[in-house]
Amino acid sequence: MAEIIRILAFTGSLRQGSYNKAALRAAQKLAPEGVAVEIIDLAGLPFFNEDLEAEGVPAVVEEFKARIIAADALLICTPEYNFSIPPVLKNALDWASRGEVTPVSGKPAAIMSASTGMLGGSRVQYHLRQVCTSLNLLVINRPEVFIAHAHTKFDEEGNLTDDRTAQSITRLLTALADWTRKQK
Repeated sequence: MAEIIRILAFTGSLRQGSYNKAALRAAQKLAPEGVAVEIIDLAGLPFFNEDLEAEGVPAVVEEFKARIIAADALLICTPEYNFSIPPVLKNALDWASRGEVTPVSGKPAAIMSASTGMLGGSRVQYHLRQVCTSLNLLVINRPEVFIAHAHTKFDEEGNLTDDRTAQSITRLLTALADWTRKQK
């Protein structure tokens, strides 16, 4: 039996009813055989500050970095804020890129986004890819998952109700797992 691919998933949204959080929960349920998706919350990370770093990296940041190290791959699902990356996500990536151990470097990753707009967060994905290049994250190029009109694809409880979106997420997770196995 093939080794299980452990994917650490997080979002740039802090909103309780976030469609991006809902998309990550859907990814957990849709993960193909041999893939496990763990979702973590970025809300507890303090804003990056070199003075804080110099005093000693906060334990919550060390735990975040340790979870990245333990994962085989990352799945980032993010909303688009003003055509760009939400501060909570950028902050997490900044912390993960600091210090002697930079767990994001060389880590396979995939990106998806959900938005109530018609572009599904496409602009944030392209901006995030630039940041990922700088961090040496190995982001897969295809398939791309843009969940447009997200308010029509999830029910009141945040459950994914759109079959086409479910198929897209499954294809993305399968591609990420395959890419991760090739990198090992």
